[in-house]
Amino acid sequence: MTSVLPLTPLPTRTLQVEVWSDIACPWCYIGKRRFAAALDAFPFRDHVAVTWRSYELSPGTPAGPGRPEIDALVEHKGLPREQVRQMFAHVANVAAGEGLVFDFDRALAANTFDGHRLLHVAREVGGADLVESLIEKVFAAHFSQGADLGDHETLVRLAREAGFADAGLDDDDVRAVLAGDRAAADVRRDEAEARALGVNGVPFFVVDRRVAVSGAQPAEVFTQLLEAGWREANPLAVVAGDPDAEACTDDSCVV
Repeated sequence: MTSVLPLTPLPTRTLQVEVWSDIACPWCYIGKRRFAAALDAFPFRDHVAVTWRSYELSPGTPAGPGRPEIDALVEHKGLPREQVRQMFAHVANVAAGEGLVFDFDRALAANTFDGHRLLHVAREVGGADLVESLIEKVFAAHFSQGADLGDHETLVRLAREAGFADAGLDDDDVRAVLAGDRAAADVRRDEAEARALGVNGVPFFVVDRRVAVSGAQPAEVFTQLLEAGWREANPLAVVAGDPDAEACTDDSCVV
């Protein structure tokens, strides 16, 4: 009788998921919520690392105080105001289906570069948990509370609420960050990598720089993305056996 040796478990490789996103992009917020649902249900959740990457949808927006989102979109797209309101209503309705509250009547369009810099600083001083806390605060502030992301004091408050003090940065430290150019190169590097990958819209999700999906996909699509990445990263090991053992390899198999 032939004995079967037990397989030695292969080391599990962590999936590296990168998400290019803007902090004032409604579909990025919706996509984040849907991706989170897929990730929470993924059986190998503990072996997935998520990195949020910077992407500015409107880098030409002047720095400083924001202005009503509807005014900015009407001017930028050249669309009738009522059509823009209908677009907002559609997006808000989709967001509600994910448990999110969008208030476009209060939303302010602003330059997001400093907000992206702050996310990179969050990663530097507090890791992924602080980034997650801050990005949730920023999204909610912009879409639900009408906060001005172009105002440094707004960003200081959001950093405080996210837990920057626990990572060693008090309000004055955050003000100093925003007054300088710390992490500016990191934002530009993310955006350069996005161009190199051919990213022309967000959210954009990439697993191990091998498989990707664009847009606020349904949770089941994100599940498929994670599964595909997992198969690539952790293929099934095949044990070598008797090379003469019988097997079928095509439709001409002889029984």
